[in-house]
This record gives sequence, C-alpha cells and structure tokens, in this order.
Amino acid sequence: MLIRENYLNKLIESKDLNLIKVIVGVRRSGKSTLLLQYRDYLITQKIKKTNIIYMNFESAEFYNINDYKDLYSYVKDKIINKDKYYILLDEVQNILQWEKAVNSILVDFDADIYITGSNAYLLSSELTTLLAGRVLTIKIYPFSFKEFISIYPFKGTENKFDKFDKYLKYGGMPMIVNMNDNEDLIISYLNDLKDVVLKKDVINRNNIKDVVFLDNLIKYMASTIGNLTTPYAIAEFMKKSGSLISNETVDSYLKMLENAYFIYRVPRYELKGKQLLKTQGKYYFIDNGIKNVIDGISSYDTGNSYENLIYIELLRRGYEVYVGQYKDIEIDFIAIKPNEKLYFQVSRSIIDEKVEEREKRSLLAINDNYKKTILTMDNVKDKQIDGIQVLNIIDFLCEE
Repeated sequence: MLIRENYLNKLIESKDLNLIKVIVGVRRSGKSTLLLQYRDYLITQKIKKTNIIYMNFESAEFYNINDYKDLYSYVKDKIINKDKYYILLDEVQNILQWEKAVNSILVDFDADIYITGSNAYLLSSELTTLLAGRVLTIKIYPFSFKEFISIYPFKGTENKFDKFDKYLKYGGMPMIVNMNDNEDLIISYLNDLKDVVLKKDVINRNNIKDVVFLDNLIKYMASTIGNLTTPYAIAEFMKKSGSLISNETVDSYLKMLENAYFIYRVPRYELKGKQLLKTQGKYYFIDNGIKNVIDGISSYDTGNSYENLIYIELLRRGYEVYVGQYKDIEIDFIAIKPNEKLYFQVSRSIIDEKVEEREKRSLLAINDNYKKTILTMDNVKDKQIDGIQVLNIIDFLCEE
C-alpha cells in the first residue's frame, strides 16, 4: 500500500487543531485509505484504540445509522471519559443532516474530527454556516505520475516513455495498480467507476431523469477537452443532434458533474484588465483514464490529453489555475499561489517551426517577469527559447 505522504502530512500537521478536517475528492481516489493510514499513525502516537472512533458509512456495519440523531447517539455512547477522542467519519454525506451531529460533537466533547466526502455539497451544506471559519479542507486527487510509477506493476523492461504512456492511457485511479497490468480489467474497472460516480453522486443525488442526455453530455465534454465553450454553445450543439435542451439545463448538469469532482471548469483570466471573465471557460476531467474510456481508449494520445493531465497536476500541486487571455491571444494555463505566478503552454511537440512560433508567441505577448514554460513531449533538456523554458512533460511530472 502506497503511503501518500503529502496528504498524510497535512493531516498530521493539523492534528488537534480546533478545526474539522474535511477530505474531499472523487470516489475511489484514496480518501478512505488515507483516513485508515491516519488512524494507524494515531495508534503509533500512543493514542488508545478506544479513543479512535472510525466509521465508514459505505459499510453495512453502519446501515442502522440514518440521520444526525443516530450518528450523535452512536458517538456519544463510545465516549466514556473526558479524554480527547479522534472521530473519523468516512463518506459522511450518506447520513441525513450529518452536519448537525458533527457540530454537536465538536461542542459537547473534546474531539478532533475528520470527515471525507465525494461531493462538493459537503462544503456548501449547513456545515459552513454552523462552523464558519472552523473547517480545514484537504483536496485529494488520483495518483500523480511519481506515485503511479512507484507502485504500478511494470514488467521491468519499460523506459520512462513506456511508463508515461501507461499513465496517459489508464490514468491514476489507485485501484488500477492492483490489476496486474491487465488492460481489459483496467478498462472494465474504469467504466464501472465512471458509472458508479455518475449514479451515486450525480443522478441519484440530483434526481436526474434524463440520463440519456447526461451520457451524451459527458461524451461531448470528453471529445472537446481544452476548447473554450459555454452552456449556450453546448446546448446549441446538442440541439443539432436532436436534444431539445436549454442552456440553463446544460449549466445545471455541468455544475452537478463539477460537484461530484468528475469534471472541472477552468475560467478565463484577462491579463490586461486583471479580472476573471464570466463568458466561456474550459473543462477538464479529474482523471485521464476516466476521460479515455468515455472518449474511446484508442484515442488517448492527443494534445487534449496532455492538457488534461497537466491541469490536474497543477491542482495537485496546490495552484489556482486559469486559462489566460491577453487581447486575442490565449495562454493554456496561468498557475497562481499567493507569492507565485507561472505561465504554461502545453504542446505534444514543437519540432515544427510553426508550432514553436505559435506557442512562443502566446507567452512572449505577456509583459511581465513571471516564469514562462512550454511543456512538450519532445526530448529536450535545459532548453530556452527567447527566455522561455522548454521542458519535457515527463521531467516536469517528476520534479520535486
């Protein structure tokens, strides 16, 4: 089992802070495993097992807990003294009005609380009202490339390009590393995972009736990754295919998919005016493997696939990410932290002089001194073009 030290250390650093630690991410991205690893850490710190209350609400063991009253009563019965208790609640969104129980536990007992969930409604619920300023969010993503290559069962003859090709094709959902490099099994699992996420976190949660349209929508989104679009443009395209759907409905469905961490909308940032633009944006999928089984596994090696992969990697590294706009020029990604701004162009290859000129032109148009990088699959090392760094995508993914 891979210890995901980056996420685990965040939990360790936040131990005993009077904050509710909220771990969120798409289903099967490793939240439950992380919570169990943290439980093991607590035990190594001499915390009594009886003072660790772990509940997984996808387990039949807790099917009798249906609402906040049941949850509160269960935890209350487990707390038998005034010691500090560590409350670990996995997939807590399955419990009706769970936030009331969490708030009461925090008020009534000396408790350090950790919860996980697979839907952004977890953060937009009454929790934020009840506990304003007392929530610490930790976002978890599928395996990075470094994590993937550290645990995937390669045959031993693959070079770094072969290994990257597997990652580009299958993505980083943790379970696939246990499938003995069996492509049929991996594809079947990714299809099943996609269906589970859509059914549990989109269709059932939002009482969606038009499942056929939802299926057509995600297929369309997978085929147009990296294209600027709007709900209106998507609705107009769908009408040509016979779907009489409004742009309001498209917008609603897209937000449902975003709330399930299935897709991400990337807004445009206008560099000259230094403001977010409300019109148009790009969409990317949480994982290349999921995107590929929707769009067709045979077409995984495309420029849009590289963009999708880099976008999620930038999120994984803690950046806020935008599509850049400067006059009539588009920059693939602006990655921002409080004291850092980076610009990226992503291109499968820039060997063609016209392609190099196009990618270079976008970055040179930006009149500031922040770092500018072209990411490519070309075999480059320490290359600079007019002050722009050119970096191999694999090398970028393997950076510390």
